[in-house]
Amino acid sequence: MENVQLATFAGGCFWCMVKPFDEQPGIESVISGYTGGTTENPTYEEVCSGMTGHTEAVQITFDPSVFPYEKLLQIYWMQIDPTDATGQFYDRGESYRPVIFYHNEQQKQLAEKSKKELDESKRFNAPIVVPIEKAKPFYPAEQYHQHFYRKNPERYGAYQTGSGRANFIQTHWRDSNE
Repeated sequence: MENVQLATFAGGCFWCMVKPFDEQPGIESVISGYTGGTTENPTYEEVCSGMTGHTEAVQITFDPSVFPYEKLLQIYWMQIDPTDATGQFYDRGESYRPVIFYHNEQQKQLAEKSKKELDESKRFNAPIVVPIEKAKPFYPAEQYHQHFYRKNPERYGAYQTGSGRANFIQTHWRDSNE
């Protein structure tokens, strides 16, 4: 495990951002948490208040020789509405904004390249507006949020559908082989 790296992505509710990355080869862990703000060790309630500056995110520990960062970016783009900078689906506000948090210069360059390619593809009728920001301290969320899709599969499924995320993904990515 000497060659592991971190990737951090915000894409709305972190419940929906774990499963697409979880259990892939080369993925060591996917942790739900909070990042980007100023409050140390925030709680879910504090983050939801909008007073911490934090965003719900997932932090992925991965082996880039098995699962390259570019592949993580492909999965990330397919989970969000990259044209909406003010939240995702029915989750609104700063704590639900989409962000790619880079951990090194290579990740920054790869993220910028993938964003530009997605924008130029014209898959979406509006510009790709997801910011790419330097990673800040990451604080794991409370235990009941970790791997929510496994612990509460019915509620997770209802949320995916009810929020509009599942339909959005199906509409925009059904032709993808990813």
